[in-house]
Amino acid sequence: MSLRLLQHRSDSGERAVIAAQGDTAYLVPGFASIRALALHAIAQGIDLAQAVTDAGQGSAIDIAAEYEAGRLLAPIDHDDGAHLLMTGTGLTHLGSAEGRDKMHREAAAAEKQTDSMRMFLEGLEGGKPADGEVGQQPEWFYKGDGSQLVDPGAPFTMPAFAQDGGEEPELAGIYLIGEDGTPHRLGLALANEFSDHVTERHNYLWLAHSKLRQASLGPELLVGAPPEHIEGASRILRNGEVIWEKPFLSGEGNMSHSFANLEHHHFKYDLFRRAGDVHVHFFGTATLSFSDGVACQEGDVFEILAAPFTLPVRNELKRAAPVQVAVKTL
Repeated sequence: MSLRLLQHRSDSGERAVIAAQGDTAYLVPGFASIRALALHAIAQGIDLAQAVTDAGQGSAIDIAAEYEAGRLLAPIDHDDGAHLLMTGTGLTHLGSAEGRDKMHREAAAAEKQTDSMRMFLEGLEGGKPADGEVGQQPEWFYKGDGSQLVDPGAPFTMPAFAQDGGEEPELAGIYLIGEDGTPHRLGLALANEFSDHVTERHNYLWLAHSKLRQASLGPELLVGAPPEHIEGASRILRNGEVIWEKPFLSGEGNMSHSFANLEHHHFKYDLFRRAGDVHVHFFGTATLSFSDGVACQEGDVFEILAAPFTLPVRNELKRAAPVQVAVKTL
């Protein structure tokens, strides 16, 4: 059974780490955050599973009840949000066989391929290099720092100027940089990499603008080797009724890039190997309600669930009030 780690905050504000395997979950004594547990594991030269075993078992806990009560946090954070970086890669997933074939036929027929199509096909060709080799670099984007990371049941607040607020059901890799600059993958989390697709579609060079939005992680950090195949469901609820629902696939078996290749092209930059920093890296998706013509509205609720995760990431859509920004000359 896969080990899952969660972060809990009681009504009094006391924090704790939860370990879950199958239907069993318990508090991990001695640690108030997964980051603290991971730093301990790195210092001891052991993995997270061994660190949990060594800590012993505290009180049993019902994670489903704690989730519904709003007491589960994102499965990673940092005391200083500026030292948590959210980034991602796109054009990494194969989609359905029909979709791939359609892409290839359109690409072959096109007199000039779009940059997006070229990048997708280059990923198919070189995104999974042999061990020890460097593969094709993917599209990459910056999403924000820890201030933009929303807890798994909290609302998304899109800016007043946003043209759209839409879901992106994904996996996110969670990383901690060791004291010697080595990136450590702590595990994977279910994610909603919330974006502004209308802005992106207007001009692909506005992709950077469209990604500067909040994002949310499911409450469970899946520890250990990443699954080859993950299948889940993404849905939108409006006034309590499902208005759109679709399955989505992830995991390396459904991707044109390996996790190792995506990780190499992120962490090859020195500035992303700063000791103590946390990285949340979104691996991309092939499933969007926007592609099916859905226009999300304030009050809509995004819900994403996928095994072996047992709890969803669920966020209501809200819009922020306008903010007037004036730049002063000193």
